[in-house]
Amino acid sequence: MFPENLTPAHLNIISQGTLLTHLGIEFTEIGENYIKAKMPVKDETSQPMGILHGGASVSLAESIGSTGSYIIIDKKKESAVGLEINANHVGSAHEGYVTGKGTLVHKGRTTHIWNIEIRNEQDKLVSLCRLTVMILKRPSL
Repeated sequence: MFPENLTPAHLNIISQGTLLTHLGIEFTEIGENYIKAKMPVKDETSQPMGILHGGASVSLAESIGSTGSYIIIDKKKESAVGLEINANHVGSAHEGYVTGKGTLVHKGRTTHIWNIEIRNEQDKLVSLCRLTVMILKRPSL
């Protein structure tokens, strides 16, 4: 489903200068129906109590799912935009990296649905997210 010649390095290049850069999000793996990225747990991604901020987790999740949709649509005819995201924060991370794995669970004509699990370095679940991406037709020129 994903283009065979696409690598995480390609995704990291197109992410430069965006929110992903500011949060330190880096794509690490692309597989059959899934995409992975990691994000550091540092001052810029933490809340004042020293644990990963839930908003940073949601930013990681949306970045994974929306990028996954972007790479599978016809970019000349369509665009992909986040429609709705839900996150359950069930664990925490204090240091190191968290890794998100987004799995495509529905690929419709007008919507894609992604499940994203974010785990800490001990492989404990930190956040469980579901993202709905709307696929819009680009106006004809």
